[in-house]
Amino acid sequence: MASPVIAIVGLGYVGLPLAIQFARSCVTVLGLDIDAKKVQQLNEGQSYIKHIDPSAVAELVSSKKLCASTDFGRIKEVEAVILCVPTPLNKNREPDISFVLETGRAIAPHLTKGTLVVLESTSYPGTTDEDLRLVLEEGSRMKAGVDFHLAFSPEREDPANEQSKVKLIPKVVGGYTKACLERAMALYGKAIDTLVPVSSCRVAEATKLLENIFRSVNIALVNELKLIYAAMGIDIWEVIQAAKTKPFGFMPFYPGPGLGGHCIPIDPFYLTWKAREYGQHTRFIELAGEINTRMPEQVVHGVAEALNDQGKAIKGSRILILGLAYKPNVDDERESPSYILMSLLSERGAEVDYYDPYVPVIKPTREHSRFAGKKSVEWNRSAIAGFDLVLIATNHACVNYKELGDWAQCIVDTRNAMAGVGTVCARVWKA
Repeated sequence: MASPVIAIVGLGYVGLPLAIQFARSCVTVLGLDIDAKKVQQLNEGQSYIKHIDPSAVAELVSSKKLCASTDFGRIKEVEAVILCVPTPLNKNREPDISFVLETGRAIAPHLTKGTLVVLESTSYPGTTDEDLRLVLEEGSRMKAGVDFHLAFSPEREDPANEQSKVKLIPKVVGGYTKACLERAMALYGKAIDTLVPVSSCRVAEATKLLENIFRSVNIALVNELKLIYAAMGIDIWEVIQAAKTKPFGFMPFYPGPGLGGHCIPIDPFYLTWKAREYGQHTRFIELAGEINTRMPEQVVHGVAEALNDQGKAIKGSRILILGLAYKPNVDDERESPSYILMSLLSERGAEVDYYDPYVPVIKPTREHSRFAGKKSVEWNRSAIAGFDLVLIATNHACVNYKELGDWAQCIVDTRNAMAGVGTVCARVWKA
C-alpha cells in the first residue's frame, strides 16, 4: 500500500462513507478507530453498516486504497486528519465533547509540521478554534495556523437516503485562518464535487446547527398539529399530502413517536447551552425540544386508548414495538424513540418485545442497558397474533404490512405505514 494521504478517525456512520469516497477518488486512506473489531472487519473487506455495500469496501481494500488500524501513532504518516467522532449529550443534556478532546490528545503528539486537522463532528461554535485547538497545540507543541492547519467541515450524512451521496452533497468548509481554509478546500476538492467556503470555523459549526435545528423545530410544529387536528377529527397525514402539492413556500415534515438519530435530538441543545454563555435565551428552540420529547408519552396514551377499546389495560398486555432503528431502512438505533416507548410501556406493566429485521439483538449501551441482549421476535402469524397490540414506531420498507394487518389483533400506527394496505384488522389507530 502506498503511503496514506489522509487519516479518518472514527469509522462509523460518518467516517466510513467519507473514507470510501476519498478512496474512490484515488486518495489513499488510513482509517483509525479504537474498536478493534471494526478495524479487523474493514481490513478483511467487510462492511459492518447495513446500507454500505461490502463489495465496495472489499474492492478498495484489495486495491490498497483503504486500510484500517487502531494505532494512532500512524498519524505521523499522513498529510491530513479528519475527525468523525461522537458528540453526545451527558446525563444533564449538556454537550459532551470528550470524544473530540480525547481524540485530539491522541493525535497531537504525532502531528507533523504542515498537517491539516479537520473536525466534522457536530458541536457548538468555538469547539474547533477554542477547545480542539488548545488540545492540539498543547500536545503537539506547535501553533495552529502557523505550524499545522485547522478547519471545520460539518458532516451531512443521511444513512440509507439514496440522495445522500458523499461526493454530491455540497461541503461547507471553514478554516482557522485563510491558509487553513485553502488547505482544507484543496483536500475536499479531491473527493467532493461542490465546496462551500465560509469565513470561519464558527460559521461552519453554526451552519450545521441551523440545518438540524430547522428540522427539529418543523418536526415539533407538525407533531403539535397532529395532536390538535386529531382532537378535531382531522387526519394530519391527509393534510400534509394536500399541503405538499403547493409548489412553493412549503416543505413537508412528518409527525412521529419522537426524535431519533445522533443529530436532531442532540444538536439543538449544543446551541442552547452555548447561547447561555452569551446571556441569550433560546426559547423557541427549547420549546420545540419539549414538544418532541413529549411525543412518546402521547403515543403511550394512544396505546392505552386502543387497548381500552378492546377492554384491556396496558398492564398485563403483550405489546410489540415494530421498528427499533430511529429511521426506516437502517440498522442505526441511536437515540431511537423506540427505546423510550419500550421503557414507558414496561413501567406501566406491559410485556414488551420488538421486531426489527435490521437489529436482531440489542447491543449494550449506557442509556438502555436494561434491554441489552433482547432479541427481535420472529416474523410469522403465530408470533404476531400473540400480541395484544402492535405499535409501529419505524416504518421499514421491507416489512409486509398486508401480513401485519391480517395477523395483528390491534395496531397503533405512528408512521402512517398502514395507509393504502387495503386490509381490515381489528382496528388501526393513528397515534
